[in-house]
Amino acid sequence: MDGKLAVIGLGSIGSMALWQASRLTDSVTGFEAHTPAHARSAVGGDTRLFRMLYRGNPNLYPILERSRDLWAELEAETGQHILTRCGGLSIGTQNGPYLTALLETTRTNHADHHILNHQEMAERYPQHNLRPDDIAVYDPHAGALRTDRAVTAAITAAQTNGATIHTNTPINTITETPDGVLITSGNKTWTFENAIIASGGWSQRLMPNYLKAATQTKRCFLSWFVAKDASEFSPKKFPVFIRISGDRSMYGAPAVDGATVKATLDGRGAPTPDPNAVPRDLTSAEISETTQTVTEFFPGLFPTIVRSDAFPDLFTTDGNPLLGRFHEGSRIYVATGFSGGGFKNATGYGEIAANEALGKRTFDSLNFARPQRFETV
Repeated sequence: MDGKLAVIGLGSIGSMALWQASRLTDSVTGFEAHTPAHARSAVGGDTRLFRMLYRGNPNLYPILERSRDLWAELEAETGQHILTRCGGLSIGTQNGPYLTALLETTRTNHADHHILNHQEMAERYPQHNLRPDDIAVYDPHAGALRTDRAVTAAITAAQTNGATIHTNTPINTITETPDGVLITSGNKTWTFENAIIASGGWSQRLMPNYLKAATQTKRCFLSWFVAKDASEFSPKKFPVFIRISGDRSMYGAPAVDGATVKATLDGRGAPTPDPNAVPRDLTSAEISETTQTVTEFFPGLFPTIVRSDAFPDLFTTDGNPLLGRFHEGSRIYVATGFSGGGFKNATGYGEIAANEALGKRTFDSLNFARPQRFETV
């Protein structure tokens, strides 16, 4: 045996699973196909939104609460500033489907929030050009996560705890044996008691057929704009936001670099056959819709994209993640398929994966995420 646990993929979730596993055992090894926080993975793009308010499954809320605590623990453990706590806005049509669903989940979870009517929103956050029937819900616990800083901090913390790291080591095969899990990379092999697959858009080829059929790699793109007055879009004045107003939708983050504002179309992931060959340039249609939306939403931004990029991520057919073993008794645990929404919960998901893969603890209320939901009788 080369160790108790192998973590395959050290990106958004894998880095956190490695960190959490290193708190439980010094016999954990991480494998990364490239280098930590490389710009071609779903880690790319500088920031991700952290927010406690959302629409949908209320079972996510305890994971969010735990993730919030763990982000603070990672910062304290490494001395890195990872989460910029600037608050968050959910903006939409009053009594429209977006805010109605968000408030239903928010109230079910008893989550802290403040409703801002049209006038209050316009006075507090004049950067947003509102439609006449727009209001907002403010999340006091939201903020912007620094993605590359988070991943490198988690890996550093894991190494300090005794974890072993192999970079530039793509895994070709993973096979269960009577004694453990056999992993190969080129002509090298290792055997571990258990393994976690957390390779994001590259996970599909390592999974059984029933999960391949239930997942799809998609291309997600991001865009940035220069502020006419950067001080108005600083984290102190401009919270992270998600806005769905009628026929337009966008999300983004403040100018954490002091100059450029992330403002990106929401929900535009398109299937991509090869995670290694994701088109990085935006199409003319993507550029047109993005600039039209920014022109309407943000008069304080120059309506010209100054930076853009695209990344692969793995999506499930129901939009919920994959957290659990391939099948009962399997030594291979999967932590992937987060469908473009995993980073805010990465620390919490990492804790779940590490504990369950090592047999230390199981977590309840995760049926929505268990891989077995896709198995057919």
